[in-house]
Amino acid sequence: MTAIEELLRNNVKWRNEKERVQPGFFSALAKQQRPRFLWIGCSDSRVPANEIVDLPPGEVFVHRNIANLVVHSDLNCLSVLDYALNTLEISEVIVCGHYGCGGIAAGLRDDPSQSLVEHWVRHVRDISKFYREELDSQPCEVTRARRLCEINVAVQVVHLRQNPIMADITRRREVRVHGLIYDVADGLLHNLTHTVEGLRARDPSCRIGGK
Repeated sequence: MTAIEELLRNNVKWRNEKERVQPGFFSALAKQQRPRFLWIGCSDSRVPANEIVDLPPGEVFVHRNIANLVVHSDLNCLSVLDYALNTLEISEVIVCGHYGCGGIAAGLRDDPSQSLVEHWVRHVRDISKFYREELDSQPCEVTRARRLCEINVAVQVVHLRQNPIMADITRRREVRVHGLIYDVADGLLHNLTHTVEGLRARDPSCRIGGK
């Protein structure tokens, strides 16, 4: 059996079990898309959005990229944000990072690679330089990387809240932006939204409020 054949077999098994437990699930799902959450997360295969929060298909609108970044020049992310807020009318937005992130580890290295990925990771590297003093105060490389994972989530939350798309929609209705981090080692999510209050983002005057 090839890898694709295995996926197709698994799909049939999953579909049949879903219909057995919840008859008519897919026919109802096909009629509309009304997710409650926009999830901006990392592309890491160990962090599947729906699964780790135990929500079924249709509940989470997902955008993923390396190191869960919100970059103002990323038309892919901005298009997802625009569609989620203005068309799907989502009111709960989540930025979810994770400990053990390869993009974060790359951003901490002093010898950047020459690969295309480095152009993307440069955003993380810039954050690590801005918070160099705090990161250098960490006792070891592991805690330094974990702290940068947390700082990165906070910075991306600020980027979202300052984005013109978000600013426009929040003049008309409330949208809450949350910062979460996932620990691959134990499977638990942690809420950073309130604990990162006061952390500087792109400049010292930026503050993260716990909406």
